[in-house]
Amino acid sequence: MKIILRKDHEKLGKIGDLIEVKDGYARNYLIPRNVAFAATAGNLRTLEEEKKQHVDREKRDLQHAQKISAQLDKISITLKVKVGEDEKLFGSVTAQMIAESMIEKGLSLDKRIIDLEEPIKALGIYTVNIKLHPEVTGKVKVWVVRE
Repeated sequence: MKIILRKDHEKLGKIGDLIEVKDGYARNYLIPRNVAFAATAGNLRTLEEEKKQHVDREKRDLQHAQKISAQLDKISITLKVKVGEDEKLFGSVTAQMIAESMIEKGLSLDKRIIDLEEPIKALGIYTVNIKLHPEVTGKVKVWVVRE
């Protein structure tokens, strides 16, 4: 059965590829999960429209991510934490703590996009990467100070 891919598939190909697969695989797996649809003239037109919408959505997301990245470069966050002897923290600074501080600054970000390369366990100034888009990464200065 000939099908057209609606989404990128690891083993089959990219969006818009016209491929031949077994009938059962197409009817029972790919088509119900909206990974592909049957290769007909009407579906080809539908696919072209979906591609245009996908490109427009990607452009919008990229512009939005670049705008937020510019705002992030101007922001620095101060986190007050309890410390013990030798200026070591009780616990560590987490992505959740940084996300909550960002809300106070007026930006609501998901903690999963905050990229802490290693846990922050000492006082100091750190630069934290925030993955806004596959092509855009913002940076925020985080000041960890004694409470």
